[in-house]
Amino acid sequence: MTGTIITFYSYKGGVGRSFTLANVAVLLARWGYRVLAIDWDLEAPGLHHYFAPLLPEAPKGGVVDLADEFLANMTEPRDHAVRLTLDDGVVDLLAAGRQDEEYTSRVQRIDWARLYDQGFAEFLERCRELWTERYDFVLIDSRTGISDIGGICTAHLPDRLVVLFTANDQSVDGAVDLARRADAARDRMPYDRQPHLVLPILSRLDKNVEYERAEHWQKRCAIVAAPLFRNWLTKSVSEELMLQHLTVPYVSYWSFGEKLSVLEETTPSAGQISFALETVAAVLAQQFDRTDLLADNRDAYVAAARTRGLRSYDLDLMVSSPRSAMDIANGLIGELRDLGLRVDRSLSGDVEFLDQSKLPARHLCLIVDGKVSRWQLMEAERFLRHALDSDDRQLFCVLTRDTEPAGLPAFLRNLRHLEFDTGMRPRDMARRLHDLITGVARHTDSDRNALRNAAAALRAVPRELPRAARWALVEQTVQEMDTALSSGDLALLKDLTVDLEVLNEVRANGSTFPEPAGLRKRITALGKRIDRRVGADDK
Repeated sequence: MTGTIITFYSYKGGVGRSFTLANVAVLLARWGYRVLAIDWDLEAPGLHHYFAPLLPEAPKGGVVDLADEFLANMTEPRDHAVRLTLDDGVVDLLAAGRQDEEYTSRVQRIDWARLYDQGFAEFLERCRELWTERYDFVLIDSRTGISDIGGICTAHLPDRLVVLFTANDQSVDGAVDLARRADAARDRMPYDRQPHLVLPILSRLDKNVEYERAEHWQKRCAIVAAPLFRNWLTKSVSEELMLQHLTVPYVSYWSFGEKLSVLEETTPSAGQISFALETVAAVLAQQFDRTDLLADNRDAYVAAARTRGLRSYDLDLMVSSPRSAMDIANGLIGELRDLGLRVDRSLSGDVEFLDQSKLPARHLCLIVDGKVSRWQLMEAERFLRHALDSDDRQLFCVLTRDTEPAGLPAFLRNLRHLEFDTGMRPRDMARRLHDLITGVARHTDSDRNALRNAAAALRAVPRELPRAARWALVEQTVQEMDTALSSGDLALLKDLTVDLEVLNEVRANGSTFPEPAGLRKRITALGKRIDRRVGADDK
């Protein structure tokens, strides 16, 4: 399975961004994940300071070399990562670059906008592909503020964002605005990217001296950052409660030098900084899922994330099929491999395979052609026995056109079935399996219709309306549709589409008022965003 790229960002400096990333990297590695830490804060690189005691040698290259290698017409980047000497786990550091007297001038010579004009985006896509093949998590330390580098790190490269802020308006407002800008920038890109999942972290909050003021600001930050929780937080959990779990306290001891707290606080208690960092790492390891468990029992949530990482599998998926469906199985396996999953065919009928103590794959797919074979029954029962203590393993039933669901054994009838419809290709089924395994949420037919209706309503906005006041309502509705699309709230988008259709109706025969300046440009941009979203799902 491909890895996840996560950018750590802060609108202002001094919030502990690099400190948080470095500690989270070590925690994830300790829990069994392969981690690459990338220092893209080129003007003020710092990760090599935090990792200095663990580096076998000073980095001889890094991010700045990517630009040179692209200009040298290299098709693939060189591997400049240095592996840390950890007792447990794998963390590689891709530093900003070799820290010598030429480093500053090399950074200043890089013109990122010009590089993109020359095709640097495709080179970065290849970097992205290589990194996610080799690592479970790629953590990028981005520079502060708004910049070309920030756009690369927040819009182009990541799957997830971690935004850190302190308890002041400028810091939290800047972080929330950045997340909005990043999603808007992604929609303009020619790549199939889902909207960000954004993890807000309130950092350096000191409750030891001004407890009441700290409580007030924690609640205030939860209100401002509420839009960042919208597309991942369980509805039964409040933003205020979740931000309490995602608050990294201020501990003066760790403000001196560049030390990794998780190396000293190996079994932290509540109130210690590593306790909060474990929670952050657990949310990332759990892919932002099961937040209801985090709200109910933080320790169980962290333990589940830790155990999940330590379970290793050689394959993402094992495909079991009878001989009659071998062509389907081989086609499915080939397509799934092209999508980046580690997949192989099970050796059905091999008694030694059934006796293995360690299951080779995280998930099992049964291709049922007419009826379930005896060996497939044994495989499925064995898989389910081993999966009882795990919530991240799935059994899939793919049914050929000659298979009746009612004829399946009882324990398989209760599963969700994937059926080969007339005209369906192995590629289509592979995409469905890939999305279920990786957690990618693709739109249903109903969702696609909602998107198409929204685009049609936008295209139908007239150039003139009978009352000037109606244009204000149109502008507000378009803005709210933009927000609903960014947050993935398609139910709200449907309601707003109906509102816009009503506003579009022109019945008056008298004087009319032209559209406000700039509105048509915003309408066109939003329509293109929606068209790209529909097109990505149709691929």
